[in-house]
Amino acid sequence: MTTGDLSSPELSRASHSKPLPKVKLPTMIRLGFFQMGLGMMSVMVFGVLNRVLIRELAVPSTIATVILALTLFVAPARIIFGQLSDTKPLFGYHRTGYIWLGAAGLVTSAWIAVQVMWQLGASLKEVGWAVTTYGWAGLLGLVFALYGLSVSMCSTPFATLLVDITDEEDRSRLVAVDWSMLIGGTIVGAITIGVLLKSLEINATIAQVQAQIDRLFIIIPAIVWILTFVSTWGVEKKYSRFTNRVGTQTGSHLSLGRALSILTASRQTQVFFTFLVVMTLGLFIQDPILETYGGEVFDLPVGKTAALNAFWGGGTLLGLSAAGFWFIPKLGKQKTARLGCMLVAASMLWVIVAGFTHNPVFLQLALLLFGICSGLVTTGAITLMLDLTVPETAGTFIGAWGLSQALAKGLATVFGGVALDIGKSIFPNIVVAYGLVFSLQALAMIVAVKLLDRVNVREFHTTAKDAVKAVITADVD
Repeated sequence: MTTGDLSSPELSRASHSKPLPKVKLPTMIRLGFFQMGLGMMSVMVFGVLNRVLIRELAVPSTIATVILALTLFVAPARIIFGQLSDTKPLFGYHRTGYIWLGAAGLVTSAWIAVQVMWQLGASLKEVGWAVTTYGWAGLLGLVFALYGLSVSMCSTPFATLLVDITDEEDRSRLVAVDWSMLIGGTIVGAITIGVLLKSLEINATIAQVQAQIDRLFIIIPAIVWILTFVSTWGVEKKYSRFTNRVGTQTGSHLSLGRALSILTASRQTQVFFTFLVVMTLGLFIQDPILETYGGEVFDLPVGKTAALNAFWGGGTLLGLSAAGFWFIPKLGKQKTARLGCMLVAASMLWVIVAGFTHNPVFLQLALLLFGICSGLVTTGAITLMLDLTVPETAGTFIGAWGLSQALAKGLATVFGGVALDIGKSIFPNIVVAYGLVFSLQALAMIVAVKLLDRVNVREFHTTAKDAVKAVITADVD
């Protein structure tokens, strides 16, 4: 099929007013396969590689987390990819082409990152922190940055596709289903990793670890690419309302600078951007040190620390479903997100207390509770995020929201590692050192509640639509 053939359905849609079909549950689930793949890759990168870098290869946690955070600090590219998907169709589609190309990049760069990681570990063991070792560390950071760019290329257009194919009243169900499958991917990935790495003991040799992880980073990425293709094939062609909504003002003439100016034209845009940053900090400060917490405090091997994500993920699935199908219809999006923020802060206390018991079961239960609360926050915040867009530049807005979350997750990754090093230098008790990290997470959630109280969707739609109209008119002139 040629590029012209692919784009022709979009052109024909613009020429008639026949209502487009609603997205049904089977299609929602199929779309979720993409999210499942991202969840699996997230566990691989942030749940396995950070553990191997810090514990098995003895890279200081601050350096390791900075390297990993580079996957997120390239997040400004999300705005670029979002704006490109608004204005420059790829392979005949506004969204799908970018999703396919980005997915191919992320699975390839993940495998390359693992090979560079082994070279870093070997150099560190042989010569310590010499020029060669710093060179390998810099190269690893570059590869992780390329991985982050690939994630931005596929995930931002995908989130925008969800806006394109739905009406506002349908989005909470789609978010609940698709983000449930994102967490489901985390669970599947954690379980798969646990099975594939089952033979590794707590003190396995580097050669044993390398052989098992190399195999892992061939099997899982191949599965992720297949899931991406299956999940998105034909969806945009059949369901996208993008052209119908924006009419002739597709934004094809809108420059990136003008598009970015929209994001600062509304006070509500700035407030919500800040809320997303702080909320994401509150959800992910623990992310880079959770597996090392399981290893150092509970003496769990690599496979079992990776499997901790299954308990957090299972709870998140429950929270996402409860929020999408019950809490949001009853309480509304904003109140659901607020409740989730407060409960996340409370759940962090249990995570800290579990450390003093040294009992893995208590940690697993604490992570289950944390996951449930995270699901409430995530569903409330994401449905708000999808509402806070305008059709003319939906990709740009989604890119901006993705930027805030990715930058915050990057900061959280660094903060978690730095806070742990500071805690270890101050407190002789290892549990108290980790407790410092979890306490920062709870504090961030309390601040997020205060910011959320200032968000006003009605004000956003009034000011943002006027801003978009003015910017587009200025570009035309």
